[in-house]
Amino acid sequence: MPSREDILAFIADNPGKAGKREIARHFGIIGAARIPLKRMLRELSDEGLLERRQKRLLRPGDLPPVLVVSLVARDRDGELLGEPVDWDDDTGPAPKILVLTARGKAPQPGIGDRALIRLTDADEGEADYTGRVIKVLEKRQDAILGIMRARSGTHPPYLEPVDRKQRELDIDPSDLKGAEDGDLVSVQVTRTGRYGAPRASIVERFGSMKSEKAVSEIALHSHGIRHVFPATVEQEAEEAAPVATLGKREDWRQIPLVTIDPPDAKDHDDAVFAEPDDSGENDGGHVLYVAIADVAHYVRPGSALDREAHMRGNSVYFPDRVIPMLPERISNVLCSLREKEDRPALAVRMVIDQNGRKIAHTFHRVMMRSAARLSYIQAQKAIDGVTDEKTETLLDGVLKPLWDGYHALKKARDAREPLELDLPERKIKLKDDGTVDHVFVPERLEAHKLIEEFMILANVSAAETLEKKKTPLLYRIHDASTPEKLENLKEFLSTINMKLPSSGGLRPSVFNGILAKVKDTPEAHLVNEVVLRSQAQAEYAPQNIGHFGLNLRRYAHFTSPIRRYADLIVHRGLIRALGLGNDGLPEGIETKLEAIGAEISGAERRAMLAERDTIDRLIALWMADKVGAEFSGRIAGVVKSGLFVRLEDSGADGFVPASTIGLDYYRYDEGSHALIGDKTGETYQLGDQVTVRLAEAAPFAGALRFEVLSSGRVAKNSRRKTGAKPRSPRKRAAAKTSKASARRTSGKKKR
Repeated sequence: MPSREDILAFIADNPGKAGKREIARHFGIIGAARIPLKRMLRELSDEGLLERRQKRLLRPGDLPPVLVVSLVARDRDGELLGEPVDWDDDTGPAPKILVLTARGKAPQPGIGDRALIRLTDADEGEADYTGRVIKVLEKRQDAILGIMRARSGTHPPYLEPVDRKQRELDIDPSDLKGAEDGDLVSVQVTRTGRYGAPRASIVERFGSMKSEKAVSEIALHSHGIRHVFPATVEQEAEEAAPVATLGKREDWRQIPLVTIDPPDAKDHDDAVFAEPDDSGENDGGHVLYVAIADVAHYVRPGSALDREAHMRGNSVYFPDRVIPMLPERISNVLCSLREKEDRPALAVRMVIDQNGRKIAHTFHRVMMRSAARLSYIQAQKAIDGVTDEKTETLLDGVLKPLWDGYHALKKARDAREPLELDLPERKIKLKDDGTVDHVFVPERLEAHKLIEEFMILANVSAAETLEKKKTPLLYRIHDASTPEKLENLKEFLSTINMKLPSSGGLRPSVFNGILAKVKDTPEAHLVNEVVLRSQAQAEYAPQNIGHFGLNLRRYAHFTSPIRRYADLIVHRGLIRALGLGNDGLPEGIETKLEAIGAEISGAERRAMLAERDTIDRLIALWMADKVGAEFSGRIAGVVKSGLFVRLEDSGADGFVPASTIGLDYYRYDEGSHALIGDKTGETYQLGDQVTVRLAEAAPFAGALRFEVLSSGRVAKNSRRKTGAKPRSPRKRAAAKTSKASARRTSGKKKR
């Protein structure tokens, strides 16, 4: 018989492959001798030295040869790292597995995916194990989000899931976590069976559905956005390198850089300054300075902080809170360019001529000290002649030179002619309890445009430097419109007697010419919407195709590394290219940049959808007590099934089903973005002003349903029958009542 130590050594050498039969075969144990072997294996198991998993024996903590992993990060070389999905935290932290992707055209996994892998004997480097992907699995939803509903008597409460595809669940009443009827909660299923409703226990209570926190929680859950930092990440943030000292950095603390941000901003990652160019060789020129928080100093490649930032991709902004990419100590303390405090920064000095064209630029790793923290409104008021105690001392030496530099940059922008869409963004003002106070469109100030132009020029400078140094980077690219989208735009413009050139490469200036022709006309909003829909979506990629919307040949995001992972990669590239430290971009990362660009582009899209969904749900909650009220709006979308209407006062979006528009049958005309009545020729087109009544509000879905009250217009070339006329709003309402009654009667007969 082998000794206990011999058996344990054999199992260690064959993890996941050794069962009782394999052990007996290896040691030549046959016949009756198998009985004491079986007894020995049972003793080793009872002592906790062995675990049995599907007829295989493992040491505690060993992984089976085939397992499911969750892909959680990339290492400093850009390779995927995974953790076992089924791991007992009591045995210690989950091991890291270097996951090699499948060869050929098999689906390639990314961060956040789950995959079935087979462990290999390859060198794992930084990881504990190495495995190769067998199959990419569908994502599994561990927690279910919904509204807790109370029942009468002794019946347990139940969960009304936010996702309508989910079944209702009974909730264990023994531990409600303080949840009350109508609260948003997340639950874990604890019992399933063939009979009766499954049972679940509450994991977390988020509070009343009327609060912003609860509403945004739905968006986070629906779009799979990470919002809780793991303990290892928080610990690493707390133990991050101390605030950087001057060392080999250039001392820029005497340059009066200022931050200009929204008044409620908590992190300040960019500061600016400008002065006249007194070199004597650039009459009327300016020297512009942009300093950006040196996040790369604190977030090193391959660290827990870096892996978490990569998984998040970017910060997510809701009306009353931010889901940050980096923990608060990094984003709001160490890397925030606070007023009168020394902070490390990566900065660019740019020289422009009197027409705003860049003559030269250089990058520097510096120590800076913000001279002042200003808000957009505060800076704008000072320039407009209304100073306060702070801006009065900064007006002549800081603010006026900044505006002089901006006016030069504006000349260059006007000459470049980027795409100039006029589509104001709606904002929500919340009350103290997190509910909606009102919806508004903020004024776009010259101060906003100033910061935007300084940042664009800094981003261009970063891309040019990395390209010149042949250093890999992620470009911010924006492709031109596809032929299909251009053809749709051309058809639409023909309905309002406008033309789009049919051949040759289109530049943004062509679209701007169209927008200029309709400016201050009833069609202005309509045309802006359609031109926007004809454009491609911007993304991150290591291959440069330029940025169509900005009309720039090369462009990379450099100015917000606190809230965008792409910017952190660009910072590391500059550090490596210019020899500014040992914390730059790792060698060999270039082969992984395409996958990283796709991952963070996806994270950006998820964040945008989550932000939009939250606003839609908050507005639906706000409008829920206004059912029956009438509003003025504009048609913001047209599909076969009806109209999307955006209200003028609040910017709230709702849907008008085509079946509720009078008694005519409305056909969808894709080219003109319109619904056209068969009999009357009555037309509802994208951009038309309409009067609607709120018929229904569904806060969970973030949806509003309207009834249109105003008549459509009749085109001159309509096909309506002689004598057929659009109904008045009063007759239209009566027709709808009659139509609804007819549907109910018909339904009763069918039943």
